[in-house]
Amino acid sequence: MKTRSHRAIWILALGLAGSLIGPPSASYAELYELSKSDVMEPKAIASVEVSLFGVKLGDSEATAVEMLVNEKIAGIKAEQESTFIFLLDQRKPTGPMAGVRIQDGKVDLIFINNRFAYKARGVFRNVLNSESPDDIRNLLGKEDYGDENVMGAVLAYDKQGFQVNYLGKDVNIEFTPPR
Repeated sequence: MKTRSHRAIWILALGLAGSLIGPPSASYAELYELSKSDVMEPKAIASVEVSLFGVKLGDSEATAVEMLVNEKIAGIKAEQESTFIFLLDQRKPTGPMAGVRIQDGKVDLIFINNRFAYKARGVFRNVLNSESPDDIRNLLGKEDYGDENVMGAVLAYDKQGFQVNYLGKDVNIEFTPPR
């Protein structure tokens, strides 16, 4: 009887320890918060690990509205328009500096642009302040594919789930699920 109860206690203890530790994939994924994280290694970034003020790809519309519209973010005005939630700089509300798109009730796109550079951290702050497509390549590495012409450039990093659109001083980064 004593051995059976000891075994039951060990099984219970191991089960509890396993549930506290969680699945292996959860312990390896580190969230990259665009306004806080100083990640400088571009290969370490995947769109599914990116968040904008706590909102990440796949989050529900309710979560996005709660985090971006209902929560007050210092210096930022939020507007919900159709399928987008736009974030505007209260100092110069000339256009959105960041935001999310909601399709089928879930966040399927996060975007930031050069107006967000003062809030961005890590490698993306440098990308948003880039002076040329070559500067962006020096920071992020060679893109999976792209298009460059006299108007600007599109640099696609599909395996990591983001794309950089460069048009002179206007730089836009879009995060989508990796392909």
